[in-house]
Amino acid sequence: MSNDFLLNAEARSDMGKGASRRLRRLQERVPGIIYGGDAEPQMISVELRELKKALETEAFYSHVLTLKLDGANVQAVLRDMQRHPAKGHPTHVDFLRVDKTHKITMNVPLHFINEESSIGVKKQGGEIHHNISEVEVSCLPQNLPEFIEVDMAAVELDSIVHLSDLKLPKGVELTQLSLGDDHDQPVAAIHAPKVRASADDEDGESEEAAGEE
Repeated sequence: MSNDFLLNAEARSDMGKGASRRLRRLQERVPGIIYGGDAEPQMISVELRELKKALETEAFYSHVLTLKLDGANVQAVLRDMQRHPAKGHPTHVDFLRVDKTHKITMNVPLHFINEESSIGVKKQGGEIHHNISEVEVSCLPQNLPEFIEVDMAAVELDSIVHLSDLKLPKGVELTQLSLGDDHDQPVAAIHAPKVRASADDEDGESEEAAGEE
């Protein structure tokens, strides 16, 4: 897949909470680490403004990106991120090095499409319930999808979409399915609205009471 994200990273030698606080406060940079592959883990920092802008795009979380570090371009994925508990801005980031010959495991978001035109919704009056919003996939970095579509168009009332029903891009596997059939968890389902069912019950009770009178 194309690589649309580039972050300028700098190596850092100062460690500890105090050094990280100074880095964030005085230089407006976010401390982090890059690890994996054949190289040793390396302490780095990235510009807060640049990182926040990238985080506004959903694809950044499940995309192979480029870290420009020490004059070299390093292919990596975002593996973990810590945020400020009150303000929400990133305070630490972990990146995992990747290369095109080794598979990676990543969480990828689900995009549900054709929900309003779904048979179970449009023709049968049901409501869609989402069980999960992302899945864990295993694939080579160049095959990593930004998202996986869940087409709800043909799903009928009281039907369930499972992991095994998803259409995956070539070269992409779901890690849960490799663990056995009992891990084929539900993704989404269409059921009758609970509110409507309750209202129908109340109407029925009222009619019975009127009949008794």
